[in-house]
Amino acid sequence: MKLTELFRRDAMSLSFEVFPPKTSTAFDSVKAAVEEIAGLHPSFMSVTYGAGGGTSRYTLDIAKNIHDLYGVPTLAHLTCVSSTRETVREKIAQIRAAGIENVMALRGDLTPELEVGDRSSWAYRHAIDLIRDIKESGADFCIGGACYPEIHPESANQAEDIKHLKEKVDAGCEFLTTQMFFDNNLLYNFLYKIREAGITVPIIPGIMPITNANQVERAVKLSGSFMPQRFKSLVDKFGSSPAAMKQAGIAYATDQIIDLYANGIKNVHVYSMNKPDVAAKIQANLSDIIG
Repeated sequence: MKLTELFRRDAMSLSFEVFPPKTSTAFDSVKAAVEEIAGLHPSFMSVTYGAGGGTSRYTLDIAKNIHDLYGVPTLAHLTCVSSTRETVREKIAQIRAAGIENVMALRGDLTPELEVGDRSSWAYRHAIDLIRDIKESGADFCIGGACYPEIHPESANQAEDIKHLKEKVDAGCEFLTTQMFFDNNLLYNFLYKIREAGITVPIIPGIMPITNANQVERAVKLSGSFMPQRFKSLVDKFGSSPAAMKQAGIAYATDQIIDLYANGIKNVHVYSMNKPDVAAKIQANLSDIIG
């Protein structure tokens, strides 16, 4: 099923993101965790690609397994940073052959080596280049992209960021999933601005449950996310107790999601970090809300 069909429905939905293993030795444990999450029968599941494409060979295996064995619609991430056009065409063909209908088109994170390297010979510098190639390939994919409620870290300002986002949508991006955020007001403000700019595709909020204190620093480093005082107080109070922090983090994420649903957001995506127990608890907390 193409995800645009899901997003057109009136019912509220909950989906989860998982990531493939970094090494072959971890494949079985990751596969088991992903299957446990798939067993929850979420609205869909996305499978990441890995920084610099390092885990790309496992992305399709995991995505196909979710689709074939559990009947859960899947969204396969595809990044293009430092890739050749031949490599990307091959990946598109593989995704197509696997029967996957949804692709998340991303530039991809820059590794330290790529950040300092020469980019003049890159075939793809931005996600829009990948989106155009996917459209030109003839593959009938539903194409998603990323957006940043708090501004892309490489953009000079939010106006410039939204301008490039509009270009990405005009190139063929059919929905957008947000980077993690911890203050819903940031999302609501962002939605107002992009609708004013003429971006009308579905926006899927991405929620990251912070279940241990060590995740906070990494989340800020990865996304530059603003941490509201309410959340800082939570970490300060419960961060030293793993069990308490996990419960509090799940409660905070659940509260964010409930507020989103209450304010007209129909589809929410949870960055599960391959933790079936966290995914299951959040889903259970919302059981009577999402039906």
